Amino acid sequence: MGEERNFIPPLLACIAFPPLEKRANPRLMVKVRFAPSPTGYLHVGNARAALVNFLFARHEGGQFLLRLDDTDTERGRPEYEQGIYDDLRWLGIEWDEEAKQSSRAARYQEVAEQLKASGRLYPCFENEDELAAKRAALIRRKLPPVYDRAALSMTAEQRAAAEANGKTPYWRFKLSDDSANWNDLVLGGRSIKLTTVSDPVLIRADGTPLYTFTSVVDDADMGITHIIRGEDHVSNTAVQIDLFKAITRKVLPRFAHLPLISGGDGEKLSKRIGSISLKSLRKDGIEPAALCAYLARLGTSKDAAPLPLAELIAQFSLNDFSRSPPRFDASQLLGLNRKLLHHLPYEAVQARLPEGAAPAFWDAVRGNLDMLTEARRWWEVVHGEIITPELPPEALPVIKAASETIPAEMTPENWKGWAAAITAVTGAKGKALYQPLRLALTGEEHGPEMAPLLALMGQERAAKRLAACVAASAHPG
Repeated sequence: MGEERNFIPPLLACIAFPPLEKRANPRLMVKVRFAPSPTGYLHVGNARAALVNFLFARHEGGQFLLRLDDTDTERGRPEYEQGIYDDLRWLGIEWDEEAKQSSRAARYQEVAEQLKASGRLYPCFENEDELAAKRAALIRRKLPPVYDRAALSMTAEQRAAAEANGKTPYWRFKLSDDSANWNDLVLGGRSIKLTTVSDPVLIRADGTPLYTFTSVVDDADMGITHIIRGEDHVSNTAVQIDLFKAITRKVLPRFAHLPLISGGDGEKLSKRIGSISLKSLRKDGIEPAALCAYLARLGTSKDAAPLPLAELIAQFSLNDFSRSPPRFDASQLLGLNRKLLHHLPYEAVQARLPEGAAPAFWDAVRGNLDMLTEARRWWEVVHGEIITPELPPEALPVIKAASETIPAEMTPENWKGWAAAITAVTGAKGKALYQPLRLALTGEEHGPEMAPLLALMGQERAAKRLAACVAASAHPG
């Protein structure tokens, strides 16, 4: 009862539906869909589903449909819908067609009436308390909490009396009593006994169609050949196979269910949407190419590599995916992001760098960045102000000697000569020399090579920072 039973009854007379648009080669033309609901921002799990569908379609020379399941008017928001478009475009995912379920209400009503006429869609009147009591009774008897189809035994008079008493029916799909069997393109052979699943509710009492129903109608009408989604939809697939057979004579789509991604703690990513939404990753400075490269190989035997989309498409195969849940490793994603940034030309990042940043700045800092947003800090280091750091007493002689021997012009070529002059005065070498200088001049213990940074910083700014460190050491606290 409720949604627990997703099973499939014997196929009744098939209903005739309008033919799909003719394709040039229906045997070869692959068509997939990504069907998010605009009730929140996309997270990593959504991105993986969208990307895998996109890569598969492009590899097969097929079509990619973006379909918004936007019938939830209470939770759906325009900003979430726009967020879906923005996130997909950010990832580089393009769609060939777009559809919205909100524009197909008449079609869903038409199919519902045909299913009612065939006896596959039947009215029910139990409320939640009554259903809960039935479930509890079955569980006490150690039986599956499957809806008992009591509504099918109601006479026309009983139904009329229920409606006269103010009850509005909701509608369940009568499933077959067989098993739903399919060869999953990732998980392998699957079989679900439909008698272990409740007849699903397809239409609410207010007339609103539910996802199970609208999704199948859309997949049939729009010619979807492959449905690639998360493993959490496996039980839905059994129901949808039966429903698909009930509404069309067309060939069933092929199914592929990807094991769900887990986080570092083994928790499903969908449970942690706030910390791993694409919106937050984009804000943090993750490159879309790095995320695509990571997700395309996540759960496969292939090592993630910073490859462009064209190469990911060429190498894509559903056969590469394991049946085991993959773990989302932020450090691996960050490593890919780092590799990608280190090889990006200035032209690829110019618009996202601080205003005024030239190629020399990018060349100086990119080898030290994990994320592009970190470039802002180094821009402040070479062109802005830093907090004068606290230096240990043993560093003071190095800083004083640096202040006294600083060259008139700060160029990359002058850096080694300047360091040699400081060593001649203090005897400091290696870490004892370079660590105090880096800290005094940049405020950081680690970072890009000093020579190009100093050239960007300039002699005047460098001298000022050294003097500030000397003054601070003379008046501690």
